[in-house]
Amino acid sequence: MLTDRLEIIAALFLFFLSVAYIAYRYSERFLEWLRFQSVGTRDHIVERLALMFIEVNPNTVLIALFISSFGLGLSVVALLLPQVFPALLIGSIVTFVGWKLPRPFVEWLYVRRVKKFTLQMVDGLSLMSNGMKSGLSIIQSMALVVQELPDPIRQEFNLVLSENKLGVSIEEAFNNLAKRVQCDDVEMFVTSVNILKETGGNLAETFDTITTTIRERIKLEQKIDAMTAMGRMQGMILLAVPGVLGTFIYYSDPDFMRPLFTTTFGWIILLVVVGLEFLAYFTISRIVKIDV
Repeated sequence: MLTDRLEIIAALFLFFLSVAYIAYRYSERFLEWLRFQSVGTRDHIVERLALMFIEVNPNTVLIALFISSFGLGLSVVALLLPQVFPALLIGSIVTFVGWKLPRPFVEWLYVRRVKKFTLQMVDGLSLMSNGMKSGLSIIQSMALVVQELPDPIRQEFNLVLSENKLGVSIEEAFNNLAKRVQCDDVEMFVTSVNILKETGGNLAETFDTITTTIRERIKLEQKIDAMTAMGRMQGMILLAVPGVLGTFIYYSDPDFMRPLFTTTFGWIILLVVVGLEFLAYFTISRIVKIDV
């Protein structure tokens, strides 16, 4: 028992010694990469959360990243010891996923907010168009949208009005809106308003045209989603079948499946299978993804 423990400690020592040597050998590149992965990821998350009107401390985000990655990874290593190779392999994967996952998750939240804002623009611009036809100014029409519609369009338009009250020109306030809500529909709306404010024109009619354009694009996206639903479902089934089948075989014949989890060669095969599964799902997702 003591010999096994010493072998484990020696293996871990050699592993971390190798990592330290590589880090020293490529210290400049490593530090640059480490800074991008830590500070860059932290800043991106803080920036995206700020665009969603969520204020967080950057240091808190960095601590959360370390806990979700290295904290979980070390916990997995501790649970799987004394099996050194599986512990290091799964611990490394958990650490990598725990570090990489928060950024796309926050990006997904931001994209979902932008899509919700775009859907609300149909009602918001219709409301503004009707208000301007009845004699209201563009500022008064936006105030009407703030009163009648929920977040996120209420938050965004309210910030535009607040900036205008503090002395920011309406054109600059709209440009700030386009920076916060990064999508083609908002860019089209902001560009149209800024041009017509300078050259003159019928804003109400322009808002009706933009509303029609957005509505037709949404219908087209929904049609494409319906047509590609089968491909997405096939991808999810492809990802789930090996796990379900493996679980069934494990409980029906544990001795047959045990080498897959108790030998180094078995862990390598398992890693290759999981990697190929995610590669296949990613490929199918890219095939059925159509940008409108």
